[in-house]
Order: sequence, then structure tokens, then C-alpha cells
Amino acid sequence: MIQRVQTIFLFLVVICMGITIGSTLWVQTETGSGTDDSWQLSAFMLSNLDTSGEVIQESSKWYIATLAAFAGLMALISIFQYKNRTRQMLFNMINSLVMVGLVVAVFLTTNGINNAINATSSGTYQLGFWVVLAAMVFNMLANRFIRKDEALVRSVDRIR
Repeated sequence: MIQRVQTIFLFLVVICMGITIGSTLWVQTETGSGTDDSWQLSAFMLSNLDTSGEVIQESSKWYIATLAAFAGLMALISIFQYKNRTRQMLFNMINSLVMVGLVVAVFLTTNGINNAINATSSGTYQLGFWVVLAAMVFNMLANRFIRKDEALVRSVDRIR
């Protein structure tokens, strides 16, 4: 049944992954190089911007967008696995690992850039990063309600 509460949580995971793909993940404005340029990380690109906002240098970070898209797709597939709750929980557990990998990839990328430019601060994580953490919470809540449904079905089967 699609009208269950875990479907709402899984749909929120899909929305969060869409926001992650479409928004900025991280911004670094305090570089140790003495210039006034800044760095900006999105799901697809890492850009070095000068003070006027023109791109000095770009490098592709396609793996971040791929992980976010895969996590959103896994949540979408999980929504339609409502007839087999154990498979739905398996999809959600795998999705949790994918989202942890996404957070680790973003952290390692930003940490590597900070080390390369000798930054004085660690930069600021933007909305695109924080919604990944929210998606992890929504995924965990969906799994909790799926387990509740499974326990309810087993208790009803035991009574018969």
C-alpha cells in the first residue's frame, strides 16, 4: 500500500537527493594563498571563482552527483517494494550505506581542497550537504515504520 507513512519518508529522501544534486554543497572563501578567490563545490563541479564571480578553474566531481542520484533512485524503487517488506528494508539499508558514502565523498573532497590551498578555515557546508543528513534521518524513520508493519503482520499471522 502506497499510502503508508514510510512512503512519505522515502519520498522525502527522493526530494532531498534532488536538492543535493541541484544546489551548492560547500563554499570556501578564506584561502591561504593571499588571493580573494573562493572555491565552490556542487554535485557536478568544483569551481575556483575570482572576486567578480568568474570561473578561474573547474574540475568535475561527477561521483558526488552519481551517488546522490543513486540514493534517490534507490528510495524511489523502495517505495514500490511495499509487497515485500524485507526487500524494502534491504533497499533502505543499502541506501543508507550509499548516503554515508556520499557524505564521506563530500567530506574528503572538501578536506583535500582545504589542504591543497592551505585554507585558514574549513569552509561552510551549504544546504546541499545538510539535506543529505536529513535524508539519512528520513530513511531511518522509513525503516522503523516498515519494521513496525512487519511486526504487526507477523503478530496477526500468529493469532490465526
